[in-house]
Amino acid sequence: MDIICEKQKRYYLRQLTGLFILLIISSCVQRADREAEASPDYHTWAEKLGFPADKRVLIFHADDMGMADEANEATFYLMENGLIQSAAAMPPCPAYEDAIKWAIANPHFDVGIHLTLTSEWRTHRWGPVSDPSDVPGLVDPDGYMWRSVQDVVLNATPAEVEKELRAQIEKTLSMGYRPDHMDTHMGTVFGSNDFTEVYLRLAEEYNIPAMVVDYSNPAVLERYKQSGYPITDRLMEMIDNYSLPRLDNFWSVPGGKTYEEMRENFFNLIRSLEPGLTEIVFHPQLESEYGKTITGSWQQRSWEVELFADPLVKEFFGQEGLIFTNWRDIMERF
Repeated sequence: MDIICEKQKRYYLRQLTGLFILLIISSCVQRADREAEASPDYHTWAEKLGFPADKRVLIFHADDMGMADEANEATFYLMENGLIQSAAAMPPCPAYEDAIKWAIANPHFDVGIHLTLTSEWRTHRWGPVSDPSDVPGLVDPDGYMWRSVQDVVLNATPAEVEKELRAQIEKTLSMGYRPDHMDTHMGTVFGSNDFTEVYLRLAEEYNIPAMVVDYSNPAVLERYKQSGYPITDRLMEMIDNYSLPRLDNFWSVPGGKTYEEMRENFFNLIRSLEPGLTEIVFHPQLESEYGKTITGSWQQRSWEVELFADPLVKEFFGQEGLIFTNWRDIMERF
C-alpha cells in the first residue's frame, strides 16, 4: 500500500510540475503578445506618414466604378460633392471608359484601378481585357471571367493573372490616365500567395500604390486569419519587403435591414476603430430598374449613396474628430 501511495504521489507531482510549466509558458506568451501590441517601437502607417499618433485617419473608398452607369453616376456625385475621398474603376467592365474620361476631366480627384479577375453577377457580366485565348484559366465555360475567387484560384495560373492585370493597367495608361492607386475586386489577388506576389510586384514596377494591409498589429493579423485569408510566412515576408505605403486596417461599410440600422452599424464601426490609417470601402449605385437586375444588393448600394450625403453622418464625423486622406496625399507624404 505504501509503495502504491508513493507512486501516486510521484505521479501527481509530475502532473503538477507539468501544469506549472505550461502555466509559465502561457503567461510568457500572453505577456509577449501584450508587449507586442503595446510596443513603443511599433508605429502605425498614419504616424509614418506624418499624421498625429492618436488620430483615426480614414479613406472612404467607392469600389466598382465602371461596372455600370448607375455605379459611375453615384460615384461622380459623391466625389464632386466632397463626400468621399477615393474611388476605383474596373477595366473589363462596360462603363469603364466613361469612368476614366470623367477622371481625366477631374484630375484633382483620387481615382484608382480596381483590378478585376471575377465577373460575379447573374446577367451583367464581362470577360478579360486580354485576348481570352491567352488567359484560358481566367475564362469560364460561358466566355466570361469566373464568378468566384475560389474558381479563379483553382483554374488560373500566376502567369495568366499577371498577363491580365498588366493588360488592365496598360489599357488605362493607353487611355491617357495614370491611376492614383490600385486595389482588387472581391479581394481576388489575396486568394493565393502567388497572385499576391504578382499584385505587389506590379505595384512597385508601375509605382502605383496597392491596397495592402500591414499585419504588424497582432489584432489585425488575427482578424484576417479568422476571415480565411491564406496568411503564410511567405505572405508576411512579401508584405514586409513591399516598398510602397500600406494601410493599418481595412473594412467594408456594414449592412442593415433598414437604412437607419445600416447607419447605426456604420457609426459603431467608426467608434470601434483604433488610431491609424484605415480604408473603408463601399459600392455606391443609383437606384434604377436596370440596376435592380444587376445585383440583389441594389438596396444596400443605394443606401450607401444616401449614407455619405446624410447630414447626421457629417455631424457624426465632426464629433468623432476624424482625419480624412486619399492615396494621392499618401504618396505625396511618402
